[in-house]
Amino acid sequence: MGIMQGKNGIIFGVSNKFGIANAIAEQIYNEGGNIAFTYANEAMEKRVKPIAESMNSKMCLECDVTKEEDVKRAFEEYKKHYGTLDFVVHAVAFANKDDLMGDFYTTSKEGWDLAMHVSAYSLLTISKYAKEQMENNNGGSIIALTYLGATKYVANYNIMGVAKAALESSARYIAMDLGKYNIRVNCLSAGPMKTLAAKGISGFDSMLKANALKAPLKRTPTLEDVGKAGLYLVSDLSSGVTGQVQFVDCGASSVFASREEMSELSK
Repeated sequence: MGIMQGKNGIIFGVSNKFGIANAIAEQIYNEGGNIAFTYANEAMEKRVKPIAESMNSKMCLECDVTKEEDVKRAFEEYKKHYGTLDFVVHAVAFANKDDLMGDFYTTSKEGWDLAMHVSAYSLLTISKYAKEQMENNNGGSIIALTYLGATKYVANYNIMGVAKAALESSARYIAMDLGKYNIRVNCLSAGPMKTLAAKGISGFDSMLKANALKAPLKRTPTLEDVGKAGLYLVSDLSSGVTGQVQFVDCGASSVFASREEMSELSK
C-alpha cells in the first residue's frame, strides 16, 4: 500500500508529460493517490487530458487562475468527484517572453501585472478555496513551485524571479493563516532542468552547466528527484513542515563558488 493510498488532491498547472508538475503527479499516483487536473486553456487540453486519463483521473477541467470564478468552479467540481481534499499543487506561472530578456527595469506595467497575477496572486485564490474543503478534512498540504531566481539574481529570469519572490513570501503568510486548520503550505524550488517551460529562458543551457559545476552532487536534478520531493511535501511524511522552501538542486544553492567554477574563471 502506497503512502498516498486514499488521499485525494488537485494539481493546477500540468502542461505536458515532460514537466515538474507531471513528475510530481506520477509519484503521487504511483503511491496510490487520486489526482484531479486543470489546464489553462483550450490549447492545453490535448496535452493534459491524456495525462489525466493515464492516471485514472475523474476530473480534467479548464481553469484560468486569473479568474476567481474559474477557480471556485474547479473546487466545486472537484468536490463532486472526490469529496475530500488532502493536497493541492500550484504549478502555475507565466510571463511574456519579452519580459524574460533585456533589462528588468524596462518591464512594462502590463507585463508586471500579468506575471504577478498568474504566478503569485493565484496562490491566494487557490488557497482560499482549498481551505474551505481542507478544514473539514483535518487539514492538508498546499505546495507551490518556485526557483532560485526568487532569492538571487538569475540572468534572463527577470520578472519571473520577482513573481516567484512574491510567491514564496505569500506562501509563508498563507502558512501562518492556515496553520490553525492543520493546513501546511510550502514551496518546492527545483534547480534548472530541461523542461518545455525552461526553453523560454535565454541562455538556459549555460544555467544547466553552472548548476552542475557548483552543485556538490556535480549534476543537475532529475524530474524524478523533484517528483519525489513533491511527494514528500504533499504526504504525511512532511506533517511537521510548513512555511518552508525546499530546494531540490543537488545542493547548488548552498554553494557560493565551487573549485570547478574557480578553475574555469581562472583560465
